[in-house]
Amino acid sequence: QNNSSSDGIAIQAGYRPGLIGDITRLHAVYYYENWGFHINFETQVATELSQFCLRLNPVTDGLWSSSIDGKFLGSVAIDGSLRETQGARLRWFIVTPEFQGTGVGKVLLKEAIDFCRKNGLNKIFLWTFKGLEAARFLYERAGFTLVEEHPFSGWGGDIIEQKFELNLEQ
Repeated sequence: QNNSSSDGIAIQAGYRPGLIGDITRLHAVYYYENWGFHINFETQVATELSQFCLRLNPVTDGLWSSSIDGKFLGSVAIDGSLRETQGARLRWFIVTPEFQGTGVGKVLLKEAIDFCRKNGLNKIFLWTFKGLEAARFLYERAGFTLVEEHPFSGWGGDIIEQKFELNLEQ
């Protein structure tokens, strides 16, 4: 499924060949260059994203990517595997640095939230970390609230991990 906007930016739902590599590469390079994250982070993204794509259920899981003229711009996913206990998990939300601030992230986040509404996934949570202020702004504008934070150091840098939640039943 392709949605295209007037500025040539396309949103594609679902897996496509090369997407796991595109998402993993963008995460690995961006978080290494900006936060010093090392191989543990890249391999975790690659492993968990690969496993997610293999079991993707169109009713409980969603994956969206954005591109312009075939160039990968970013992604977001909804992982419904914990929907009965914690809620649907928003994952792998990232936009290439040159397209941050252009509205691509806002559109991707809206796709994910709309998918949850449509499929009766009434609670969404995500893990991020302190310092990603542009992403936090998008989350809070969409109605997410910070519910938990704690120190974490497993990826090569010391961060304060943060959990945000959005209740769609309100």
